[in-house]
Amino acid sequence: MTGVTAEVSSLVALLAVIVVAVARPKGWSEAWFAVPLAVALLVTGAVSTSSAWSETRRLLPVVGFLALILAMAQLCDREGLFAAVGGHVARVSGDRPHRLLLGVFVTASVTTAVLSLDATVVLLTPVVFATAARLGTRPSPHVHACSHLANTASLLLPVSNLTNLLAFAVCGLSFARFTGLMALPWLVAIAVEYVVLRRFFRADLAAGARPAAQPHDVPLPRYALVVLAATLVGFAVASSLSLDPAWAALLGVLALAVRALGRRRTTVREVVVSANPGFLAFVLALGVIVKGVLDHGLSQVLARVVPGGTSWPALLAVAGIAALLANLVNNLPAVLALLPIVTPIGAGAVLAVLVGVNVGPNLTYVGSLATLLWRRVVHRHEHEVSLAGFTRLGLLTVPAGLVAATTALWAMLQVTGG
Repeated sequence: MTGVTAEVSSLVALLAVIVVAVARPKGWSEAWFAVPLAVALLVTGAVSTSSAWSETRRLLPVVGFLALILAMAQLCDREGLFAAVGGHVARVSGDRPHRLLLGVFVTASVTTAVLSLDATVVLLTPVVFATAARLGTRPSPHVHACSHLANTASLLLPVSNLTNLLAFAVCGLSFARFTGLMALPWLVAIAVEYVVLRRFFRADLAAGARPAAQPHDVPLPRYALVVLAATLVGFAVASSLSLDPAWAALLGVLALAVRALGRRRTTVREVVVSANPGFLAFVLALGVIVKGVLDHGLSQVLARVVPGGTSWPALLAVAGIAALLANLVNNLPAVLALLPIVTPIGAGAVLAVLVGVNVGPNLTYVGSLATLLWRRVVHRHEHEVSLAGFTRLGLLTVPAGLVAATTALWAMLQVTGG
């Protein structure tokens, strides 16, 4: 296959996978389309076997870790963690929608940071719908908060997002160092989201609430909380000892799974399904497809436009390019494309890419897989989401969030000598 043909084939395959991920015809898993396309690129020679194996080998540890985090989130749900948190937020909010919005912000930010953005979208969003209905308040502000925070609030920990896991594997930072540098960007990005959403949905929040029922008093599952806390400590300890944090995640999953299986709250099959094997296969196939696009021209283009250095303008440019690319081709292909370019520049540039691919996707539906998944959750609850309204909200939050978070990142690098 000629270079031009290989380049066109890889690009068409990538665009086809993105379109399918957005449309998801008949509810089929993205893997049913991505895997055959990746195999086709291999068979036709658009991607060499050595390049595909190299990329797959690089992604496998990250994908395995993601599987453990997804399983842990589902097991926490089986322990009643999300129902308990929803009841607590409802009690504290009473009949004041502004308090509910603040409670959702705190809950979604912590959930995203600790259990990944998928937990916020899949497990917390239905709880928010139920809580809003129980309090008799309009759900739009609170549900949109889940969508935005599933992306923005994933800046904090290496485990919060698949993009973070990919960056963590190459940035050369410890777990604690990564978290320390991203803490301030995380806080200011969330603050921007809160200010804008409270203003944007002021009419919905001013409508008040008409409680339909008293919130249920569901006790917090202490065992699940202890396991989560121990697992987080395990991540930091494993990183300091140069061990794979996946070992801490595996111990956490086993601790929750053994208890849940013993009490018949779940089955082995449910635990395996909760790891979302189809999505994991999709990630690996997408990596091969993106590798084809990179090898046939995209790497050279990005290398010319991405600035060197970690000055404030350079970091802001990197974050902006990452955000633009995420909204064109989705944040996962964007981070796969940019990491090889920015890694030699330094950890600051890698973290700026994360600001772009985590805050930027709130502008469009196609920006992140989490947003696409959120749309499906919202539609199942028969809640109308306006594309124009979603985009207007993104235009208000994304530019301000990018500037604020990147500035905070630059400040942290200056203060800590990073």
